[in-house]
Amino acid sequence: MDGVPGSGAEVIRAQLPTLPDTPGVYRMLAADGSVLYVGKAKNLKRRVASYTRTDGLPNRTRRMVALTRSMEFVTTHTEAEALLLEANLIRSLLPPFNILVKDDRSFSYIVIGPSNKRGGHDFPRLIQHRGSAERRGTTGKGNRRDSDLFGPYASPHLVGMTIAALQRAFLLRTCDDGVFASRTRPCLQHQIKRCSAPCVGRVSEGDYADQVQGVRDVLSGRSAEVQAEFARHMLDSSDRLEYEDAARWRDRIRALSALQSRQDINLEDTLGDADVLALHREGGAACVQAFFFRGGRNQGTRAFFPRIDAEEEPGDILAAFAAQLYADTPPPALLLLSDPIGSPELLEEALSLSAGHRVAVECPKRGPKRRAVEHAQTNARDALGRRLAERSTQATLLEGVARVFGLPATPRRIEIYDTSHIQGSFPVGAMVVAGPEGFQRNAYRRFYIRDPEAAGDDYAMLRETFTRRFHRSSGAGRDSGPDSAQWPDLVLIDGGLGQLNAVKDELAMLRITDIPLVAIAKGPERNAGRERFFRPGQPPLTLAPNDPVLHFLQRLRDEAHRTAIDSHRARRMKAMSHTRIDGIPGIGPTRKKALLHHFGSATAVASAGLKDLEATPGISAAMARKLYEHFHG
Repeated sequence: MDGVPGSGAEVIRAQLPTLPDTPGVYRMLAADGSVLYVGKAKNLKRRVASYTRTDGLPNRTRRMVALTRSMEFVTTHTEAEALLLEANLIRSLLPPFNILVKDDRSFSYIVIGPSNKRGGHDFPRLIQHRGSAERRGTTGKGNRRDSDLFGPYASPHLVGMTIAALQRAFLLRTCDDGVFASRTRPCLQHQIKRCSAPCVGRVSEGDYADQVQGVRDVLSGRSAEVQAEFARHMLDSSDRLEYEDAARWRDRIRALSALQSRQDINLEDTLGDADVLALHREGGAACVQAFFFRGGRNQGTRAFFPRIDAEEEPGDILAAFAAQLYADTPPPALLLLSDPIGSPELLEEALSLSAGHRVAVECPKRGPKRRAVEHAQTNARDALGRRLAERSTQATLLEGVARVFGLPATPRRIEIYDTSHIQGSFPVGAMVVAGPEGFQRNAYRRFYIRDPEAAGDDYAMLRETFTRRFHRSSGAGRDSGPDSAQWPDLVLIDGGLGQLNAVKDELAMLRITDIPLVAIAKGPERNAGRERFFRPGQPPLTLAPNDPVLHFLQRLRDEAHRTAIDSHRARRMKAMSHTRIDGIPGIGPTRKKALLHHFGSATAVASAGLKDLEATPGISAAMARKLYEHFHG
């Protein structure tokens, strides 16, 4: 190909005499003028010359060179500037031979400040912004400073919930500046205790500034200090017998606690602001899972599915992805990657130049950073598995299940079982149902394990779960009995050979022998993606890692696992909400509420004297005597 006049290699070779030995960006163009590829180089002449030696190029690159009919060049001062320009051009031109971050969804941010005029405002508002961070004027010359924009948040819904919690905790306004200027009396937000009504002078400028600073502190990761300060105010008000004021501080503490509880996975506070990018590839596709942490707290996650070539190295994919992701999104101080990249120093320099602050790029090997990366990798694998599974229709997947397990017909009802407990406490069994229409959530069942000897024994918990599920159909067979319309065509058990045998023996005792049973277990070293399937009387079965049927079965297993854990957690939380006065004869919700309002806690009720109990509104002398004797004998 090199010697053919007009070929891609000859076109590229003709450009070499005029190319400088400086950093820059080059574009390869097809015959119709469309951009085939955008690349950056530390040395333009040397990098472009490498395309003329086609024998050593990958097949995909050789195709690109063959299609090239012209080239365009832009020189830059540094290689970091070339990397930033390359990322922006890729995002705007979408060349077919580049790694592309194909995601049209924009990120969301929380902004403190005015939105419709330049300059500051005595009473800035709390608002949500979705789109490019640069459009909010965060450079200091626009209408807000860097500290006034917080994010990114992966989900607009998460931003909405966060703003609502911040309103309850700090009472900042959210109204438009025009509405603010025209108010003559407090609005509904003030009535429901979500705004301090600065529009009508209900709060001083200094106090409102303190509220604004509190929001900044929380969004910057200093919520523990803010919550401690709220607690001091509450105690001070209580000591001064100002109980209404103490109650207001209590409500603000609750709002702040609710905001903190929504963080599902957190890094250590010492890590500060960090993003985690984890890559998983299989079946010619890739997923990059991004976790966004600010102040050590998780601000959401998003799965990206970049367009890649099978020959791309993981590090090259992550480097290109990061450069494009932060083209219009401010990067944090720390970027954690699942795979090492070729030139981390270059990416650090480019991101630092774009952000205006130091950005470190790491591929951690151990510690809390590595645990965060591994968690993101698990999510990337699951997200890609779901995407691959969804490419096939539900009917095709069910047909594949029948083929894999040798079922007589395509299953219309699959029941998946799992159990959950913590050291035997609050044991729960869960049943999930799937069919041609997907998951049938109205058919889910949860079994609170009743046998105290079964708690903590996975096999015994499964036996009780199956006994309670099938006992009414015992001996009835598939075509009769009260549960015949809901008879499963396949039972999938989260576990190995031991769980399978326990279920098989239990069903045999119930004289049920015609239900196909399969147990799904993680592979060696619990490696997800190498699951083994156990069936009665047959050797273990494994499926190809990129088999859509495997991903479908993983989804079924994961849904049962999630349901079991959620049920266990709900049961545990319900038990934790019980107080020492629950279960006392004659103490219902109304009297319980009166006692807690009067004494403040169940512990105070238990230690109260007889006269104090009699003084409680709604508690008679006889009931006070019963309470006193219950706690004191």
